[in-house]
Amino acid sequence: MKTVNCPTCQTLVEWTEKNESRPFCSERCRLIDFGEWATEGHRIAGEPDYSDEFDESLL
Repeated sequence: MKTVNCPTCQTLVEWTEKNESRPFCSERCRLIDFGEWATEGHRIAGEPDYSDEFDESLL
């Protein structure tokens, strides 16, 4: 059986269909990670691309 570390708390987790929160160990760790993305605690490296954020044709 494959195991991975929970990205939030580093607990060893079995990678099975029974674990609905995978790759996290629990719903709590999944929500902590989601909150970090929502508050921009986690980001994808690089400069933001705003080139097509405003479409003149919508005016």
